[in-house]
Amino acid sequence: MIHNKAVIGGNVKLGEHVIIEENVRIGDNVVIGNHVVIKSGTRIGDNVTVEDLSVLGKLPASNNKMARKPNLSAPLLEIHDQVTIGCNTVLYSGSVICQGVFIGDLASIRENVKIGEESIVGRNVMVETNTEIGKRVTVQTGTYITADMVIEDEVFIGPCCSTSNDKYMGRRNYPHKGPIIKKGARIGNNATLLPGIVIGIGGVVGAGAVVTKDVLDYKVVVGNPARALDE
Repeated sequence: MIHNKAVIGGNVKLGEHVIIEENVRIGDNVVIGNHVVIKSGTRIGDNVTVEDLSVLGKLPASNNKMARKPNLSAPLLEIHDQVTIGCNTVLYSGSVICQGVFIGDLASIRENVKIGEESIVGRNVMVETNTEIGKRVTVQTGTYITADMVIEDEVFIGPCCSTSNDKYMGRRNYPHKGPIIKKGARIGNNATLLPGIVIGIGGVVGAGAVVTKDVLDYKVVVGNPARALDE
């Protein structure tokens, strides 16, 4: 079903049972897979591929227990040129996916997220709200990127990394603050980054490390709790 107020560019290929709602804009040379749903107002650039069963522009929801209510009036989802979106992926309204980004199957990207040019978001990655991911970043399979987090350019995050932003785990009125990962840092498999910590420029976090305090520029930390190798 294609709404009559949708605008679709040239040479667009649509799969079976695609739903395109009102005020959607799709550029040229776009490929949309089977059973894709594109919600109202979504903007898609040129040369974009969206694979089967994905949902673009989903609105957030909540219940009475949630302490942080989502922004139900978030701006529209913007997908820039040459983006690839895998199967069964959900992108929320209010986020910006910049040129050349690759998003793997089963990823979920919440509202108010920006992903910079040429970055990779791997299979089954979760990216929560109010998070900024820079240019040429790699986030590998199964990683959890918490809300209120900043990842600068050219960062590498290995598979199954976990991050957090709530120091008191929902028990106090604490301002949420996710980790900050500075340019060129490397995070190993299964590492855990606690709320508010800073990984410095070019810093390295070893596989399985639990980072409880800031990591200085170009330092290598390992262990639980993580300590610099030269300590």
